[in-house]
Amino acid sequence: MNWISGGIKRSQRWIPFVFTCCFTILAIYNPPIIDESIETLLVDYRFKVRNLISPPKVPEDIVVVAIDEPSLMRFGRWPWNRELQAKLIKKISSGNPRVVAVDIFYSEPESQEADTALADAMQYTDTKIALALSFEVEEGRGTANNDEDVLFEHAIMRVENQSYIQSIKAHRVLLPPAPIDSATQFGHVYVLPDRDGKLRSEPLYLKFGDDYIPSLSLLTASYAMQASFESISIQGNRGVMLNGQLLGTDVYGRLYINYYGKEGSFPYISAAHLLDDEYDPSLLVGKVVLIGTSAIATYDQKSTPFSANMPGVEKNATVVANILYENYLVKCSRYFDVLIVIAAGIATMLISRRYSSVYSFLAFFFLTGLILSANQFCFSQFGLLLNLTYPMMTATSCGLFILGHKYFIEERSARQIKGMFSSYVTERVVTELVRNPEIAKLGGQRRELSILFSDIRGFTSFSEKNEPEFVVEMLNEYLEAMTDIVFHWEGTLDKFVGDAIVAFWSAPVPQEDHAERALRCSLHMLQKLEGLQGKWRSEGREVLDIGIGLNTGEVLVGNIGAEAKKMDYTIIGDHVNLCARVESLTKDYNAQLIITEHILEHVRGLLESDSFGHMVITELEKVTVKGKVKPVSVYEMRRAEKGSKSKLIEKLAN
Repeated sequence: MNWISGGIKRSQRWIPFVFTCCFTILAIYNPPIIDESIETLLVDYRFKVRNLISPPKVPEDIVVVAIDEPSLMRFGRWPWNRELQAKLIKKISSGNPRVVAVDIFYSEPESQEADTALADAMQYTDTKIALALSFEVEEGRGTANNDEDVLFEHAIMRVENQSYIQSIKAHRVLLPPAPIDSATQFGHVYVLPDRDGKLRSEPLYLKFGDDYIPSLSLLTASYAMQASFESISIQGNRGVMLNGQLLGTDVYGRLYINYYGKEGSFPYISAAHLLDDEYDPSLLVGKVVLIGTSAIATYDQKSTPFSANMPGVEKNATVVANILYENYLVKCSRYFDVLIVIAAGIATMLISRRYSSVYSFLAFFFLTGLILSANQFCFSQFGLLLNLTYPMMTATSCGLFILGHKYFIEERSARQIKGMFSSYVTERVVTELVRNPEIAKLGGQRRELSILFSDIRGFTSFSEKNEPEFVVEMLNEYLEAMTDIVFHWEGTLDKFVGDAIVAFWSAPVPQEDHAERALRCSLHMLQKLEGLQGKWRSEGREVLDIGIGLNTGEVLVGNIGAEAKKMDYTIIGDHVNLCARVESLTKDYNAQLIITEHILEHVRGLLESDSFGHMVITELEKVTVKGKVKPVSVYEMRRAEKGSKSKLIEKLAN
């Protein structure tokens, strides 16, 4: 049984260790099924908590010119005539914005006049124009041969550490017709949603043949920063360098988007208001303008952590703002995530070793709160994406196991300790034993204790002369009063042997002043007896008297008996026998309290200072216990007569 119990206790340490190792391995490999199914949802909650507590400030110099429902009602259904779109672009350009990004595809010709008007609006202006380009991406299909070199002039020329790059590869490009195809610079708007359909990242470049095409957002941001297109470089193991600023991406070239909120977070201007001269284009001076559709009928809505109806053009505006103000999200190194998992596991194991069930629950609650709060703080304040799934899984799984273990195993042990000791010792001692169960371990240990034996004089004849019910009533009254006194002085009640009481001090919880406690308990019992005797006399009952023997010495103390059948927490040894012998001498000397020289040595200083009151201690004889050679002196102890001083009377040596 002991090895089973030991195995159960050891499981509290090694099972959390196994949990920690498992989640550490998962954190290292980070399976996509977990990362894209659980972690992404936790990222969404971080967005919402951040915006609930402290919404980020949206840049005012980035605006969206939207082809919205009022615009469709005013100028007809989409797509509009390209001459009308050219007019819109000219209106915007007349306000001298920093850059205009056109998030509209022109994959088919309309008419020579319309296409030329649109190309002229883009080409013959002092404003930088960036145009969206449509790509088809199909996994496993190579680039169409006739399209391989058509985008050479629109590709990022500087690519470093290309072996690290695992870029998304496009199969086909839908080029605008002439002369639009040569009017301005292109940027792709391909998006790759996560498994749940939400868009959380932006591919800053797309591979087409041997060329890397920048995204419309990256191209727009470079124009807004007045950085030359040639200054853009891809660093395969780090990200994209733009005008000396490193944009950290994953190996697929994706930048994690730091959304500001739901759709409509950025300033919107209706295209109809510009075309009808209801909005002054001069208000756009120095701003970054993105043109796109927002009407539901145009089918350019994206699903984000905040909404399922964000116009694609506002998503692009968000990425541009992230780049310009360097507040995009950065995913921390996987090794750092692993360290957090290990730290969480170590914390849970330390909690399991230090605290009881209630305090462990509070500690685990604090730990999970700390993990959540620290993760949220890093996300909100610094845009850091620390993995939350694995640390939380580590803390919760280890915590649930440890709490369950403590409740079902340790609490059961606590109940056993309470059941075993609640009739022996005070509640405070039981609490200490529950907190430190090793104190009450099975088996015996040698320890110096102070022992008390007490017996009622003439109880046998008293029992014979009275009815059993009356005898039991008086005995219960006496034993209850004396037991309360033993517990008052924090003694351990060993047993009742008929009318006799056996108690001891300094076990199971050590007590440095055990001899003093035993002596004070004895004097208290005699004082209480006087009160009981007065009560019995007033009731016309026979008065009982007692004798008490005290001794101090090393004994064997512990749970002794047959395991799982009958166990008693008791003491055995020569000093126990000596104490019983001393108690029996109280009848021979007609004394109420006799102590041994061992007790006397422990409390001599206190007796001399009258800490117990004025006492007379008289040596009676020397007692030899069976099996021992050296005799032990015993002393009667009684209160001095009123007005007398304390004194010790010892016999002269023979």
